[in-house]
Amino acid sequence: MGSYALIVGAGPVGCTLAILLAQQGKRVHLLERRSDPRLVGAMGGRSINLALSARGLAALQRVGLRELILKDATAMSGRILHTKRSETRFIPYSSQAGRAIQSVNRGTLNLRLLERALSFPTVTCEFDCRVCDCDPIRGTVTAAGDGSPRVWEGDLIVGADGAYSAVRSVLEKRENFDYSQEWLTSGYKEIHLSPSVSGGWRMSNTGLHIWPRGRSMMIGLPNADGSFTCTIFWPWKGVNSFDSIRTTAEVTAYFQAEYPDFPALVPDLAAQFAANPTGSLVTVRCAPWSMGRAVLVGDAAHAIVPFFGQGVNAGMTGATLLADALARHGSDTAAALADYEREFKPHANAIAEMALANFVEMRSTTARHSFLLRKWLEHALHHVLGDRYLPLYEMISFTTIPYGEARARASRQWDRVVACLIALGGVGLALLVLAATMLLN
Repeated sequence: MGSYALIVGAGPVGCTLAILLAQQGKRVHLLERRSDPRLVGAMGGRSINLALSARGLAALQRVGLRELILKDATAMSGRILHTKRSETRFIPYSSQAGRAIQSVNRGTLNLRLLERALSFPTVTCEFDCRVCDCDPIRGTVTAAGDGSPRVWEGDLIVGADGAYSAVRSVLEKRENFDYSQEWLTSGYKEIHLSPSVSGGWRMSNTGLHIWPRGRSMMIGLPNADGSFTCTIFWPWKGVNSFDSIRTTAEVTAYFQAEYPDFPALVPDLAAQFAANPTGSLVTVRCAPWSMGRAVLVGDAAHAIVPFFGQGVNAGMTGATLLADALARHGSDTAAALADYEREFKPHANAIAEMALANFVEMRSTTARHSFLLRKWLEHALHHVLGDRYLPLYEMISFTTIPYGEARARASRQWDRVVACLIALGGVGLALLVLAATMLLN
C-alpha cells in the first residue's frame, strides 16, 4: 500500500487537510496540477482575495499558522456603502468593538499552508500533475505530468481540487451519485486599484467597500500593500450587462454614471476591463461525498458563491471535520467518511443557500432604509442582550456555530422580535384609542 492519503489539490483546503493528517502521524502525498508556487511565485488570477473569519481562523489555529497569516491580513470591521452621489456610509459588522473579518491574499495563504505541510517529513507533493483518472474502490489515482501517466495507490483518495474537481468527475459517472450545478446569471471581473504614490490606500481600509446598484454591484477588498482588489458582479446578458457593455466608451460612460467616485482612482480602468478575464459563479451540490476509498472536501463537494465570504472558511472547516472523523474511527475509514458527511453536509447546504440570498442583500437591499433600520435594531439588541441575541452575520462570521444551527436560530430570534414589535404596536394603539376616548368624553 502506498501513502495513507492521496490528496488531489494543494490549495488552501488540501494543504490544511495534509497538515492535520501529518499531525496525526499519517503519510500524505499531494497531487497539484499547478507549478510549485515556491519557484514560480504565488499565482493571483481570479479571486485573489479571501475573507477569513472565525471558522477559517480556527482551522489556521489548528495548523499553527493563525498569527502568521494575520500579519499579512487587513481587518475589515464593516461594510462601506457607496451611493451614486459619491457618498459613503459605514455599517459595522458587529456591535462588539474589535470584531472584523480579515482580507487575505489567496496566493499568500496558499503558500504558507503549503510550506507548513511540506515541513512534515511524511508529506510530499507532486506539481505539474494533472489527474486524468482514479479508482475509488482500489484507491488509485492516475495522473500525467511531463512524462507518461503514473499511478499512485493509497488508503484514501481526497478530492480537494475545487469546483471543477477531477475526482468528482470520476464519481459522477458511477451509479447512485447525484450531482447538480447552479450557475448564477451574473459573472464577475476584477479591477486592481493601485496604492497611492506614497504607498497608502486610496480609500478607507477599515471595511469592505460595496457599490450596490440593484441588479449589479461592485465590491473592493483592501490588501496589505495599500492596493484594493475590486470586483464587479454584473448580469451576463440584458441591459447594463457584460454582453452590452464592451467598448472603451461604454465602459467609461457606465462607470462614471454608476460608480462616479471610482474612475478617477483607476486611470487604466478601461484597459483592465478589456484585459481581465470574466469569471462564472456556480453552486455545486452532490451526494454522497464519499465512495469506496474516495472522499470530496471543500469546493469539490460544496462549491458556493462568494457573497457571504465563507467559501474558504467552509472548506477549511470541512477539512478539520474530516481529519477529526478519521482520527476518531482509526482504521474504519468507511465509518469516518460517513460520519464526516453526516456531520457537515446539512451545514454546507445551509451556507450555500445563505450565500445566494446574501447576493441579493449586497447588491440591492443594503441601499434600503429598511436594511439599515434592521441592522441598527439587531446591533442594539446584541449590545444589550449579549449572546442571548446574536444576529445572523455575527454567528456566521464571528462564531463557529454550525451554519444550519445559526440560520435556524436567527430565524427564531427575528420572529420573536417581530412578534414583540407587533405586540408593542398593539399596546400603543390601545393607549392612543383610550386617550382619544377620554378627551372626547
